Amino acid sequence: MNKQQLITDLQTQGLRLMEETGASGRKGGAGPSDHKAVTIEGTTVMVPIYTGAAARSPYAVTIDATLDQTLLHRGDELVAPIAFPHQPKFYGLTTADGIPYWKIALLHSHDVLATTVLQTCMRYSDAATSCQFCAIGQSLEAGRTIARKTPAQLAEVAEAAVRLDGVKHMVMTSGTPNTSDRGAAYLTECARAIKNRVALPIQAQCEPPDDFLWFERLQAAGVDAIGMHLEAVDPQVRAQIMPGKATVSVDYYYEAFAAAVKVFGRGQVSTYLLAGLGDDLPTLLAACDRLVTIGVYPFVVPFVPISGTPLANHAPPTSEFMLALYRQVGAMLNRADLSSSDIKAGCAKCGACSALSTFEDVVSC
Repeated sequence: MNKQQLITDLQTQGLRLMEETGASGRKGGAGPSDHKAVTIEGTTVMVPIYTGAAARSPYAVTIDATLDQTLLHRGDELVAPIAFPHQPKFYGLTTADGIPYWKIALLHSHDVLATTVLQTCMRYSDAATSCQFCAIGQSLEAGRTIARKTPAQLAEVAEAAVRLDGVKHMVMTSGTPNTSDRGAAYLTECARAIKNRVALPIQAQCEPPDDFLWFERLQAAGVDAIGMHLEAVDPQVRAQIMPGKATVSVDYYYEAFAAAVKVFGRGQVSTYLLAGLGDDLPTLLAACDRLVTIGVYPFVVPFVPISGTPLANHAPPTSEFMLALYRQVGAMLNRADLSSSDIKAGCAKCGACSALSTFEDVVSC
């Protein structure tokens, strides 16, 4: 089995962790929840471990005390040695106002600092508007984070993460506030404070703002790349899965993408597409082709059901579906000369939640 197939399998089927490994993952919150960072053949990926699929996964991890190795098995077959990234040093510190650093920002993969600057969302508490896959409120309810990270706190943590743990870039996302800028204004404040403290490439993520001048303001504050996430494309799927967010039309997203590319440049604008929410393969491929044409990186990721959400029991996509999607999107990226390695910061640059980057050298479908 090659690495592309293995990563795709793990991210769609999950991984069973044996108690003796002592490894734990992240539950709830924004971003790759119910996942664990795993390093396989030198590549660090985020793998589901707390989902129903993971509990039934053919993949499991054991410890070989004799070899002092952590081993990945598929059934009785030994697949490969694997490793789990160590807890970062900055987690042991607290801010000047007494908040543990890990409540402000987390290490994703092995060298990415990630934070949700506003851990609340105007859509989350109402079933009529909430995204059914979202768990942004879970970590807040559990006391694992705080509702609003101040620019000063973020700058303090970012500096320490770079100095102590060699973090290479940062992702700032946000719940959507009930303001017309959709969080861009606060992300601008946060980026400015961070860049005044440490030279760290930053991606900001938000819904498309009402005024596209916010893209220029974000860039002026130090944001290097931007993500505006469609998640699903088909209007019926969007209305069912994310009824509030679906009121922002796909056409408006494309207007925002085009405006953002003019500011940040080709390849520095990206969008999440969650495969498995209901969009079929032709729909996803048509969207990716349109996105690539205007210079937007389509970060296709297998949907992972998160415990405690309405879609907790929704089946993830199959490995076969993801492989077909990856191969064709990889070919599109190759033809358009778009590469995750050229992105300055963000989820697509990290790539740990998807196998897409390993398909970027595909030259034909």
